[in-house]
Parts: sequence; C-alpha cells; structure tokens
Amino acid sequence: MSPTVLIVPGLRDHVEAHWQTLLAAQLPKVHSVPPMGREDLDCAKRVQAIETAMAAMDGPVVLVAHSGGCVMVAHWAHTSAHAHRVVGALLATPPDFDRPMPEGYPTLAALQAGGWLPVPRQPLPFRSLVATSDNDPLAARERVLALAKDWGSDTVDLGEVGHLNPASGYGEWPMALSLMERLHQARGIPS
Repeated sequence: MSPTVLIVPGLRDHVEAHWQTLLAAQLPKVHSVPPMGREDLDCAKRVQAIETAMAAMDGPVVLVAHSGGCVMVAHWAHTSAHAHRVVGALLATPPDFDRPMPEGYPTLAALQAGGWLPVPRQPLPFRSLVATSDNDPLAARERVLALAKDWGSDTVDLGEVGHLNPASGYGEWPMALSLMERLHQARGIPS
C-alpha cells in the first residue's frame, strides 16, 4: 500500500504559492493539517490537529512538515497513538525556537506561553530527513544540524535557500518529491 502524505504547515499556515500547497496539488493521496491562523500559538491544539488528521487516514503515512510544522511533529511524535504508522517524515527548514527570531515572528515569551518550549530533543520514533538551509533567517544551520542529530534524523543540505518559502523565492520545490521517495524507499514499502 502506498503511503498517504500528510502536509504539516508552519505557523503561517496555508499559502497558495507555498511549495507545500503546490506539492499537495500534485499528489494523489494527500491530506493537510487544517490552518489555524498565525495568531493562534496553542501548540497543544496544533498537535491535536495532527492526531485528528492521522486518525482520519488509513495505512502508512509520510509527513511533510515545514518550519514550525517540524517542531509540531516533534511534539506530536511521542504522544500519538498513530506515530507507528509514519514511514518517514520530511522536515524542511525547522526554526530555532530556542533563540529570538526576527521581528514579525513569535517572541520566545509567546512560544513559551503557547507550549512550544522546550523543543523536544529526543529521537523521533520514525525515519526522518531534515532539509537544512545555509542562510535561513529563522535558524543557523549548525543549530538545525544539532536538532536533527537529537531527533535521529538524516540531513540534506539545500544550500542557500533562505527559509524555503515564497519570501525566499520558493513556490515550487521539485526536490520535495525525490526526498519523499527517498524516505519511502528506505522503508522498503512498494509504491
């Protein structure tokens, strides 16, 4: 059985020109965690949204998370009744929530109040691949590499892709498909 893809957006949710939105339009078996609005920083509510989405799907799942969605996945992974169904997770440009972010992004106090901190550091219970950027304004590459190591994730260096979002020049991101396939094939599940 080929896996269903679950798109886990970051704090800014659904954006028409975002690579996750464009990717979802290309896939035959895909669901997305519903938008919650960027003002709602309730981490527990977002984690429950992943659990609800997983419960509504059958069979194996590949997670495709971006930015704050990667941290949501880390919070969800150790409390879920469905994490065992995840055959792989593509975690693209996770932010560094442990350090202040640029203006216009949540403050450390807001993240703390929303339940995001501390960011989970234990190994994820499924195979994962963290895609890193050399010039992400939301996280220094070495901090993301340390996070990936703690999560037990493989890494792929994307080079200078900013935060891999429309503001960084990314709408389509064709590499996402090959990285998802890499995760899928690593588990030996036929397509």
